[in-house]
Amino acid sequence: MEDNLNNALGAIRVLGLELIEDELKPHLNTVLTYIKERNKGAAEQVVISGILPILALSLRKRGALTLLTAKLVAELAKESVVRKGFGDAGLVTALLSVLSSTDQELLLHAALAISRMSYDSSKQQELLLRRGAVPRLVGILLRYPDKEALEEVCLQALCNLSGMGVAEEAGIIWERGASVRPEECVFHGVSPHTCGFTSSVTLVRVSQWAPGQYAVNIEVFQRCSSSFWNLHGNKQTARWFPFSSLGSCSNFYKVISMKNLPRVKSLKTRMFHTFL
Repeated sequence: MEDNLNNALGAIRVLGLELIEDELKPHLNTVLTYIKERNKGAAEQVVISGILPILALSLRKRGALTLLTAKLVAELAKESVVRKGFGDAGLVTALLSVLSSTDQELLLHAALAISRMSYDSSKQQELLLRRGAVPRLVGILLRYPDKEALEEVCLQALCNLSGMGVAEEAGIIWERGASVRPEECVFHGVSPHTCGFTSSVTLVRVSQWAPGQYAVNIEVFQRCSSSFWNLHGNKQTARWFPFSSLGSCSNFYKVISMKNLPRVKSLKTRMFHTFL
């Protein structure tokens, strides 16, 4: 079975420079299968093979293999040994270029790859932010308000770009919230209760403060269940605890899409600037 993977990687390396689509497709599918099944050593073999620049080329070409390539890159982004080489291979800029597509399935896998590669890497976060990932993700949120799967992965990507480190296994359930301003979109993400007592609630606000320019604010709260309060002799139902946005039990992230603003850093706030 390992020979099948090696043969596929070798064929992609040879055929990839010319992007011969009919011949490349079965080999890309073979690699995708091995990576999805998390076969031992498969990720390392992908790195050694040197096919990442070819995948970047396939994404930029926008041909018949682009969607399949995006699916493969999204799966590869789960592997830390692979995703750390995305920048040098040109996959970061290639993925961002895909975010201007109108193909919703392609957008889904590209945004998923961005979310995964920025999950636990400040280096990848900084690179994606400098390259303008935030305004592109915000643009998708605004263009496709009724596409739940696409909305979910874009929100998760924004959270990971802010440094929150939202794992897919967290099972966050997203829904749109009420907004007090017409130019603002609000999203609530609730994770399941841990040990039956608390859950995390993520609040994402996307606000337009100037034509074509948006601010993204992300706050995380801890919410205690009625079981918690009953255990402590309080009969009140579930409530926020505490509710201060900058309190000791919450985290505040800020991703600002704007132009020519110096960056500010603090323990509670991270500000990034790009232009939409």
